[in-house]
Amino acid sequence: MGCNLRDLATPEHIELSELAGQKIGIDAFLVAFQFLTTIRQRGDTGDGGPLRDSKGRVVAHLMGFLERTTTFLEKGITPVWIFDGKHPELKADVVAERRAKKEVAQLKWKEALEEGDYVEAQKWGQRSVGFTPQMVEESMEMLELLGVPVIRAAAEGEAQGAVMTNRGELDGIATQDWDALLYGSPIMIRNLMSAGSKRMGKVIRAEKIVLADLLAEHELSKEQLVDLAIMIGTDFHPGIRGIGPKTGLKLIKEHMTIEAICAAKDKEIPERLDEIRQIFLNHPTNDVFDLQLKPINMDNLRAWLENRDMSNARIERNFKRLDKAGNVRNTGQSSLFDF
Repeated sequence: MGCNLRDLATPEHIELSELAGQKIGIDAFLVAFQFLTTIRQRGDTGDGGPLRDSKGRVVAHLMGFLERTTTFLEKGITPVWIFDGKHPELKADVVAERRAKKEVAQLKWKEALEEGDYVEAQKWGQRSVGFTPQMVEESMEMLELLGVPVIRAAAEGEAQGAVMTNRGELDGIATQDWDALLYGSPIMIRNLMSAGSKRMGKVIRAEKIVLADLLAEHELSKEQLVDLAIMIGTDFHPGIRGIGPKTGLKLIKEHMTIEAICAAKDKEIPERLDEIRQIFLNHPTNDVFDLQLKPINMDNLRAWLENRDMSNARIERNFKRLDKAGNVRNTGQSSLFDF
């Protein structure tokens, strides 16, 4: 999942309330996989796959998007959900490798189910899940019914969000993928989806990373940060053997560019280096003109959710929260439904 720059960053813990009044782009594909792997068929005889409705349709992602969108609106945050477009050709090997691993997991999942081994089924069911084109379309449809901005990126979702943040159209991009910084996002927010939950007994907090601070701390240009990431390894190149974040940082500060480092250390220059650089420095994006919240048609949204077997209790709970959020955002209406 991109290049790990954690060793170079100094995150600042933030509360969701600090993002009130802001438009935050969210890496929808990454979030969808979190929903699909955590909202699952559990229990002693659960098959471990994502939660489904009575017709066998996967609804785990829809439940997740509904609950999280409602939470953000309650907090006064405008979530801008950004879905991946077509992956760059240079990412084909990574995509193929992920697909192969998923296919192996699906086979093991089916074998476990046939043998009645539900413990193994739970394990492999989590690894076999995929976010299909149909799931993407229905997720976007539901989010539009919720009145929040939905974007289809030209290529990588986090890149679209990063460029929009750099242009001032968004106040930050929420993703776990450090590549957002390589794409030039001034502000990156991690753990936005899991903030407040517990992991290993510790409460997870949202983190803000400021690109300018990272560059200043390490005395790097944006171009040098990209070169450093390419040496460490990205989705578009496995990296240069023997070079990790600390060694790479030392080398880039001493020699300035990958070409100079490879010449000094007798290393082979990465193939298609300039193309990889351009993916980060000049990533294709789609123009977006409307990032405003829209009124919610309660009847249409209710019918859509009921068609996916959402319980009346869940629907009513979220509608009450959304109604309250209309006042939180000071829209000039008594509720989101009074337009």
